[in-house]
Order: sequence, then structure tokens, then C-alpha cells
Amino acid sequence: MCGIAGLWRDLRADQCPDLEASVIAMAAALSHRGPDDAGVWADPSAGVALAHQRLAILDLSAAGHQPMVSASGRYVIAFNGEIYNHRDLRRQLQRSGAIVQPWRGHSDTETLLAAIEAWGLEGALQRCAGMFALALWDRQERRLQLARDRFGEKPLYWGWLDRAGQRVLVFASELAALRACPGASAPAVNPEALAAFFRAGCLPAPLSIYAGLQQLPPGHCLEFSNPQHQSDPQPWWDLQEQAAQAFAQQPLLAANSEADGLDQLERTLQQVIAEQALADVPLGTFLSGGVDSSLITALLQAHSNRPVRSFTIAFPDAGSGEAGFNEAPYAAAVAAHLGTDHTEIALTAEDARALIPQLPQLYSEPFADSSQLPTHLVCREARRSGLTVALSGDGGDELFGGYNRHRLAPQLQRRFGGMPSLLRRGLARSLQHLPVSHQGLARDKRRKLAAALRASGSLADLQHALTSTWPDPAALLSPSLGLGDLVQGCSLPQAPSAAEQLMLADSCAYLPNDILVKVDRAAMATSLETRAPFLDHRVASLAWQLPLNLKLRNGVGKWALRQLLDRHVPRSLIDRPKAGFALPIGPWLRGPLRPWAEDLLDPALIRRQGWLRPEPVQRLWQAHLAGVDYTPQIWSVLMWQAWCSQWLP
Repeated sequence: MCGIAGLWRDLRADQCPDLEASVIAMAAALSHRGPDDAGVWADPSAGVALAHQRLAILDLSAAGHQPMVSASGRYVIAFNGEIYNHRDLRRQLQRSGAIVQPWRGHSDTETLLAAIEAWGLEGALQRCAGMFALALWDRQERRLQLARDRFGEKPLYWGWLDRAGQRVLVFASELAALRACPGASAPAVNPEALAAFFRAGCLPAPLSIYAGLQQLPPGHCLEFSNPQHQSDPQPWWDLQEQAAQAFAQQPLLAANSEADGLDQLERTLQQVIAEQALADVPLGTFLSGGVDSSLITALLQAHSNRPVRSFTIAFPDAGSGEAGFNEAPYAAAVAAHLGTDHTEIALTAEDARALIPQLPQLYSEPFADSSQLPTHLVCREARRSGLTVALSGDGGDELFGGYNRHRLAPQLQRRFGGMPSLLRRGLARSLQHLPVSHQGLARDKRRKLAAALRASGSLADLQHALTSTWPDPAALLSPSLGLGDLVQGCSLPQAPSAAEQLMLADSCAYLPNDILVKVDRAAMATSLETRAPFLDHRVASLAWQLPLNLKLRNGVGKWALRQLLDRHVPRSLIDRPKAGFALPIGPWLRGPLRPWAEDLLDPALIRRQGWLRPEPVQRLWQAHLAGVDYTPQIWSVLMWQAWCSQWLP
């Protein structure tokens, strides 16, 4: 896991600063992603330069140094990520006769370069199992190619910056590196991206918060034949297309016994975890005691000849009064049963609150999933305890039906979707005006259910409502931005069932734009590599092939994963309501965080900045202080305001 940066300028722009000095400055902004080594490669005659910050995982020697030149000298690569099956690729290359010189080392980067020389970039990527973002310079053709992994585990930004009146093509793992490009004018905020941020609490690819800078979408390549023009990003792996092909196989798997399907899933996971356990540095797992992390830990331990290092954090004084904020006892019970070398670090609420001012720096652009706090803290403490690589359970919810909306939204839409809109809105109003004590239904839950009722005319509208922080950002954004009507038509990807449509939609949007951004920035800020076995394309394909009743059954999600876990861990240690990875941000905003929040939410400040309307912000803030939970909405405004204070002074 590393950080990459680079630029390509027009040769006529000879007034620009030195190439190497420019990319060194850009890469320095990524030193947290790769503290073990730094490298630069430049070709002044072509105007191109690549830089790399290395977190050494495989082949800790100088043979793994980057940017790396291929054996023939034709290609130069700056690579961030891991190719888990690179040993198998080496064997394939050797059998085919593509390797005519001895290997220089045993890094996966060298393997990838040899694969590119043998099969071309796309042919090599199709054969790779891994997570990555890369920049590849073809010295023979004078061509630059950028590529990103299938699900978007590793980030890659690109675009043009203005330097002394010349457009310069830039790319990097994080926006901080692009902002660090010497002599470049500060890019302007993209109002369309700002609206998207408030809608979802994160920025969906290809948008970035800046105009002129973009994210390369997951599973895409981008090619430049000169530094001023590019072809459109092209998919080398299309998630929806791959899912459609796998869904078509469901009848074949349904004809087999459930045991056969479960056995196939376990074998695939075992193979993937064995590949992802390859590292020349300390490796362990995050263990929350939930289904996903417990299964990953159990399978890793089952094939290890020594206790696996498992890791969790505890918040015994989180102050919420809810056990769901402290899953450490569950993790400890699972760890004891499996016999792992378990580490539990107790943190305080103040540890979490002290991190909040650092979030704009950690995430480099606005990001408002409040679970970013515990995610960073568990990564930080794991790194301090000696881990360099941690396996996680990310992706299990999206692929196997782990979110409540996968089960409940189709039921809600079937029951109420056929009603006239006026009737649904009337029911929603009635629900909101029920007495607080009615059937124990809390006020906040009634408000959320009422919003779902109003949107249940179509499954797509319901999904939009359930996954939106501000469903209509126009109510929040300043009219001076000139965005006009922000209401967008909603659609869902094709799938055999409503539940699978929602799962696939989450895999296409919520997973890469929220979950994977959160984990990458939280981990890389501490120089920790995370790996997600569920996001191997072979596991994903098998998940889509499994019939729905192996994912959702009897009102319970992730049924297949639970069955596999039963083979390793007693059900009594796992069965409990899904808690998520959350802290009591809402109560903190009414208490110890209130002065910080009120400074950022000051109406005069918001009005002076000109991005938001102060009135709706104040309405929700006062309602939140009065006890109505508007944490997601308020947190998104606070994260925007904090980011502005850091990056738009």
C-alpha cells in the first residue's frame, strides 16, 4: 500500500518548475501513505514525471523500489496496492516463456510489469486479483495510462491544474498531493460536487470537490496520448455486467444442494484469504465480534500454524448508555474461542473527540460518515501495536444482504407503493403526529419511517430516501451557486429480485464512495494496509450466483455467511442485533462538542462564505439541541464547514 503522484506537461511550458522537484513536493503530501521509501522517475524530454511513497509489504529490499522500470525498459509504473495472486501470475508467465531474464526480486509490482509486457495493461488487469491504483508510462509510444481496481479500494484522482497560464495534467492518490503541485493555481469548488456531497455524505466518482479534478471510477482505465487531451475513461471490468452474468447462473446453483453452495463459498474464501495473508510484515485482523470480521478471522486462524493476531478497540465510557457502542466483549469471546492472539485497546470518548479537528486533513475532501472516527482509531491503535496489514470484513453487507434496507425496503414498497401519493403522504403525516409513547415508537424512528412512506412509490425512490443525508440539497445550498433544480431521476441496476437490486446498488455506490473511502483514508493516515477478502472478484461473482434465499432468510441477512461461521464459532457468540461501528455523535453535539459545532454553524459565518443557506442549518441545529436526532445532517454541514476552514481559508 502506497501513494502515487505524477504530472505531464506540454513541452512548450518550459517556464514551469523542475519536473522532479514538482512531483517530489506532490508526493511529500502522501508520506503518510508510504513512509518506508520515496522514489521519483522523470523524463524531461517528454515532460512526464512519476513519484511514489512506499509502504513496504512484499519484498522489503531495494528490488521493490518504485517507480519501477520493466525488464525491457519500455514501461515505467507507479503502483499503489497489492496483487494477491502474483505468485500464480509468475508461474503463468514462466510457463508461457514470457520471462527471459531472472526476476530481480519477489515484489508484486515486478510481476505486474512483466504481465503488462506479456499481455498488455488490460489483459494483465483481467488476470489480477487485487486492489490497486496505478500510473503506467509507455516510453516507446509516449502514452500515459491510469487504472483503478474493480471495486475502488484504492483511490486515484486526476485532472488539469493551471500553472503559469499552462494546463498541466496531474494525478495522485489523494487531493492533498494535487493541491501541493508547485506553482499551480488553487482549483475552484465544484458546486455540482457540493450538492452530491450533501445528498450522500460523500463524493461519488467521478466527481471530486474541485472543478477540473476527477476521481477515476472503479474498474476503469484512462489513456492519454498527450498532456492536453484524453479519451473517456473505459471500463476494463464492469461491475453491473459481471453481476448480470453471475445472476444468470443462479438457476444452476439453485439446482444444487445448499451444502454444495456453502462448501463452494467456503473454499473460495479460503483460497482468497490464503492469498491475502501473504506479507513480509506483521499481519492480523480487525475483529468486532460480528459475522463478517469473525468469519474472516476464523478462516485465517483455521489455516494458520500459530495464533492469528486479532485486534479491537473498546469505548467503555462512550457515554451513550447503549452497549452497541462497545462491541469489545463480543470480540473477546470470539477471539477466545478461536484461540487468536487478541489485543483490546480501551479508548475514551475524549480520544475520539480529540480526533475530530484532524478529519479535514485526514480525508483531504469533505466526508461525513461519522464512523470515520472509530475506523481511524482502530487503525491507529493496530499500527501502534505492531500491525502493518489488517484483514477486514468490508463488503460482506453489500454482497450478502447485511443492511436492514435490503430486507425491509422491498416489503415496505410492496405494501405501500401501490397507494396513491396523497394517501401515502397522509399516512406519513399521521405517523409523525402520533403521541410519543405510541407503541414505543421513538420520535426519530417515526420521522424516518414517515420519510420512507412518502418515498415508497418506487423502490428506486425509496432507496434514494434511505441512503440520502439531504435528499434535496437545493433546500440547503445557496441560490447564488446557480444550480437550479437538483431533483434527479432515480434508478436501480437490474437484478433478479428487489433485494438484490438494492444490494447491487450499494455495491456500485455506497461501497466505493463511502465505505472504501472511509477505510482507505483512515488506515493510510496511520500507514496501515487493510485488505478485504469479500471484495475479491471471485467471491463477489459467487455471491451474485447464490440464490437469494442463501443471502436473506427468515428476516435475517447474510444467511450463507452465518452458516459458514457456525462451522467455526458457536451461534450464541454471534447472535445479536447489528450495531454498526458508531459513536454517540448526536449526544456529544449537545454536550462537549457544542462549542465547536456552534462556532462552525454560526449564521454570520455561513452567510459570509456563500455556500449554504444559514436558515435551514439553524432550524435543524435548534431541533437537534431540543432532542430531535438530526446527527447525519448536522454532521455533514460540520464536516463541510471544517473542511472549508482547513482548505478554503
